[in-house]
Amino acid sequence: MPFSQLGLSDVLTHTVAQLGYQTPTQIQTQAIPVILQGRDVIAAAQTGTGKTASFVLPILEKLRQGQTQRKKRVRALILVPTRELAMQVAEKVEQYGKATGLKGLAVFGGVDEQTQKQRLIDGVDVLVATPGRLMDLYGQRAVYFEEIEMVVLDEADRMLDMGFIESINKIIDCLPNEVQFLLFSATLSRKVRELAKTAVNDPYEITIAANQASKSNISQWLITVDKDTKSALLSHLITEQQWDQALIFIETKHGAAKLVTQLEKRGIQAEAFHSGRSQAIRALLLEDFKAGKIKYLVATGVAARGIDIEQLSRVVNYDLPFPADEYVHRIGRTGRADAVGEAISFVSKDNFKNLCMIESRLGHLIERRVVEGFEPKKPVPISILNYVPKHKRVTQEQ
Repeated sequence: MPFSQLGLSDVLTHTVAQLGYQTPTQIQTQAIPVILQGRDVIAAAQTGTGKTASFVLPILEKLRQGQTQRKKRVRALILVPTRELAMQVAEKVEQYGKATGLKGLAVFGGVDEQTQKQRLIDGVDVLVATPGRLMDLYGQRAVYFEEIEMVVLDEADRMLDMGFIESINKIIDCLPNEVQFLLFSATLSRKVRELAKTAVNDPYEITIAANQASKSNISQWLITVDKDTKSALLSHLITEQQWDQALIFIETKHGAAKLVTQLEKRGIQAEAFHSGRSQAIRALLLEDFKAGKIKYLVATGVAARGIDIEQLSRVVNYDLPFPADEYVHRIGRTGRADAVGEAISFVSKDNFKNLCMIESRLGHLIERRVVEGFEPKKPVPISILNYVPKHKRVTQEQ
């Protein structure tokens, strides 16, 4: 089904085509027509499924068609958990809405408020905001909610994990009664559903299962390796396989800094991306990574939540994530727009339980490999699933 059959105008379908998108994803096919009908929506969809376009496109369509007396007031609000995600979503609003005349803006903490206030005075149709900064601006009467028609809670599960529930509830209380709510989350947990009850009305529910989100164009495999040889293994893979670029996930800030140091000692330039670095530095690092100036970005899971790079060819789980949904969220950073992507995970005996939960969540086994010269001294146990593929030996020539 082409975008033109989803109810979008020629203006938007032409822009989408210019950006290189021909066929809508599953979440887009299900969500866009329903949102255009005015229904509230709650959707479970991982990063990499095209979920941002699934709400940005119908928002732009409805605002483009609608009329408002106060054209400088915010008409659509998109709440996100992090600065990085706010920037990414605002970029999509700008890209998709360039021919509509609608204006978007991202507001978040850690930067000068005055610039954001002036942009709001000049007029904004779609506001992308983190909850904390939005409440600051609302308290200063720099932003008004009276004409908001549509509200999106994006990555609702992460906002709850980060402690934004109080701010979200305050924002909901300040909104007009007749607002269309759209809630997107990686999973529809009990907490997310409780939040939804306070906002959505007779919602249309969409679920994109993990095995659907884990697309066939992403090649997944894991390497069994001892914990104390992981950094040497990573260096080996980067140099021997001549990786062009990689987003490397690690669990802690200290671990990120340590790994960057270890890589640099082996002649590999890398940068650490974590919450201990200022937002200004993180923004510069992200810009340089997207431009290809930085080849290897070592990021903690929390800091990397807003990273969205369409041409990223490879992600590495240096530390295997927990919970299992985080794995699908991470690998969704690659293989965007049907491009080929690669997701590699390092697994040692001490995080075998995480692997079992991930494979159970996916509903299938991940191919195991052993790299010659890095065979684990502490073998990783047999999977809890019934069938385990034989280890595939990878030589240095591969």
